[in-house]
Amino acid sequence: MKHILATATLALALAGPAFAEQTVMVGGQAMYPSKTIVQNAVNSKDHTTLVAAVKAAGLVDTLQGKGPFTVFAPTNAAFNKLPPGTVENLLRPEEKVTLTKVLTYHVVPGRYTSNKLREMIQEGHGQATLKTVEGGTLTLMMNGSNNIVIKDGKGDVADIVVYDVAQSNGEIFSIDQVLMPAS
Repeated sequence: MKHILATATLALALAGPAFAEQTVMVGGQAMYPSKTIVQNAVNSKDHTTLVAAVKAAGLVDTLQGKGPFTVFAPTNAAFNKLPPGTVENLLRPEEKVTLTKVLTYHVVPGRYTSNKLREMIQEGHGQATLKTVEGGTLTLMMNGSNNIVIKDGKGDVADIVVYDVAQSNGEIFSIDQVLMPAS
């Protein structure tokens, strides 16, 4: 028995990367498909503002839940494009309802990969819509042959800058704008 166990351990050690998870680098860190959205996001240096906002809104447990969810995750640079003081204001406890509305507008029930989104856009003759957890709608379109863009309720457009970051409970896409619901 010891011989079989030792042989199996050696085989796994030699195989190494063959059994490693396929990761995507986001914010200088590997995102592991076996971890939840929150477990991965807290390690991304590009998403510290988003993580702080998720914590302030009390959405950590939700985004660690079973899902699946697809999250269009604004980078820190996206939050920095907002008017001065906007982020600080949204993080105040008395703005929790507004912050929750903005954050849940970035979350769609279900797992969508870029291939699925492109297929939906093609089937929709150039655009597809997704209903957000907040209740609003996101419109997805192609900008060129491969780049998917997202139009929010205010008519502003975000580029997806990192695609297909698989999570145990969904999918993450990093985006370069904060999406805003229509009302």
